[in-house]
Amino acid sequence: MAQLYVGTSGWAYPTWKPAFYPEKLAQKKFLGFYATKLNAVEVNFTFRQLVKETTVENWIAETPPHFRFTIKAHQVLTHIKRLKATEQFLHRFLSTLEALERVQRLGPVLFQLPPNFKVDQQVLSEFLTALPRSVRAAFEFRHASWFDEATWQTLRERNVALCVAETEERDTPDVVTADFAYYRYRKPSYTPEERKAMVERIQQHLAAGRDVFAYFKHEDTPEGALYAVDVLHACARLKA
Repeated sequence: MAQLYVGTSGWAYPTWKPAFYPEKLAQKKFLGFYATKLNAVEVNFTFRQLVKETTVENWIAETPPHFRFTIKAHQVLTHIKRLKATEQFLHRFLSTLEALERVQRLGPVLFQLPPNFKVDQQVLSEFLTALPRSVRAAFEFRHASWFDEATWQTLRERNVALCVAETEERDTPDVVTADFAYYRYRKPSYTPEERKAMVERIQQHLAAGRDVFAYFKHEDTPEGALYAVDVLHACARLKA
């Protein structure tokens, strides 16, 4: 049965008190509490540093078995090497995620390309060929030249999801390229009607047998976390 995973891009925000976190909750207990409300998180600090094994072990210990960690790929792969000659560092990066993979807690790996990275189908195809098929991957393209049928076909050939990102500057076409869907809701606010439309689209994916990973923007305010809880509960009510 297809599964829905909803969360935010991070969890360590004291400014989410008291609307999301209890006022007196210690920061070291944030993840455990977060995991009682949401069932996934997108980890962004892995864009700048490799995660330590002890950190991963703590994550696993602090969250239930159904919880998933999506990991943003390191900038060496996407921004410095720009997907070229990445085999050695890619192996090193993926090795840091093996503990999550072993206990089936690893969600997709998100590869977010820089805004000035224009379309290059050959580079993308060669990178995806080097990426192990066992890795669930999603790609966020931030230059409009990628939004093309050739890109969708390249992703489909490797069962890689298009990250459908909504921002104030740009919306990614909502195109299915894998057996799961990936959404990044990055706008500062969403109306009840917009959230209802999200739920309807998520339900379409689930009915088609696709898992869905959906992440709201992390901000100094708790709105993203509260939206995530709202969407997760709305989908659960429909399922019931």
